[in-house]
Amino acid sequence: MMSEADPHADYLDRCEPAVRERLLAVRAAIERAVPGTARCISYKMPALRKGRVIAYFAGFKRHIGIYPPVSGPPELVAELAPFAGPKGNLAFPHEAELPLQLIGRLGTALAAQYAKDG
Repeated sequence: MMSEADPHADYLDRCEPAVRERLLAVRAAIERAVPGTARCISYKMPALRKGRVIAYFAGFKRHIGIYPPVSGPPELVAELAPFAGPKGNLAFPHEAELPLQLIGRLGTALAAQYAKDG
């Protein structure tokens, strides 16, 4: 069971154990890459906020989804292209290892994108 002080606890407790572990790894990668984030629930998904929500993540039957799309830098967008869905959301299949370093870089880019957008 997750700590009740963690706003993600109820969501994570409802996930299959393997999916929960993957979601925890995604969350940890983004939190390491973007210090000072706060955990919240937004759009019924776990999210990380730094001023505003910078990343949402969720477990699905076949993949982990991360939202919203990142607009740059171009090299990162290109590296993320194999995981991009039709609306730019990212889908990381359960049968593949999570690219945690890449996910951390995604978090950093999203934080920078939103800091610049004001």
